Amino acid sequence: MCGIVGLFAKSTEVEARLGVHLAAMLAQMDERGPDSAGVAVYREPAPPGASKLTLYSVDDDFHGLDGAEIRDVRARHAVAIIDAEPFEAESWVLERRPDLRVMSAGRVIEIYKEVGRPKRFVQEFRVTEFAGTHGLGHTRMATESRVTTAGSHPFSTGFDLCLVHNGSLSNHNRLRESLRREGMRFQTENDTEVAAAYLAWRMREGATLQQALEGCLEDLDGFYTFLCGTVDGFAVLRDPIACKPAVLAETDDWVAMGSEWRAIAVLPGAADAEMWEPEPQVVYAWEKAVV
Repeated sequence: MCGIVGLFAKSTEVEARLGVHLAAMLAQMDERGPDSAGVAVYREPAPPGASKLTLYSVDDDFHGLDGAEIRDVRARHAVAIIDAEPFEAESWVLERRPDLRVMSAGRVIEIYKEVGRPKRFVQEFRVTEFAGTHGLGHTRMATESRVTTAGSHPFSTGFDLCLVHNGSLSNHNRLRESLRREGMRFQTENDTEVAAAYLAWRMREGATLQQALEGCLEDLDGFYTFLCGTVDGFAVLRDPIACKPAVLAETDDWVAMGSEWRAIAVLPGAADAEMWEPEPQVVYAWEKAVV
């Protein structure tokens, strides 16, 4: 089944408690995805000229990265601040520690994900501590690939860009090979990583996020509800059939997305929110300026 949640803060009060709200939303999706869970949070921009990478170590060991500022170690993940552009920073890390996995790279994004029940994930990764502008979450019930940390959502294949997905793609193997010829790299066999790479490739070629998502309707076969995070917001898209559930809601303080209403009902002011089911083939997006 899988469960998706997303929260976009429109007030400083919600920004300060982003993690508290995101954790409550994710816990509501525990039964929809008991195999693994993950979150992407957008917070605390790296200094000008520097990049922020989220790293994963099987052994919880982040030595050998002298010159990087290692901060915010959570379970087997850590954030590294590196004085370089994201691509250079990623290459710098992997040259020194090829055993590490780069979960995300950019200026503001952080991604944490792990196998196990979502409610345990929320506690282990101290999700309630996060403050930030927006966040995405996913709980996975694996149907087409193994249950691993790498195969958990969110997937990030572009800088400050990530994707969570409920559904299944039928042409992901063919599309993966096409994207590899365009220089895109893959770490798993998960179809969602292919969709994330497709978006990153389209935007690298000059498409806006709106155009890249609209391209999914032509180039991706299957059924899906996508929630895509960017440096300044997030966007939702459902396929033409829209058989995977999704709910959107908005107040003066926040915009929220969930696979079920119960994930949104835990938010303050939810009873008075404008609520609707997103239409098939329509891109819904919210953005804010990033300083």
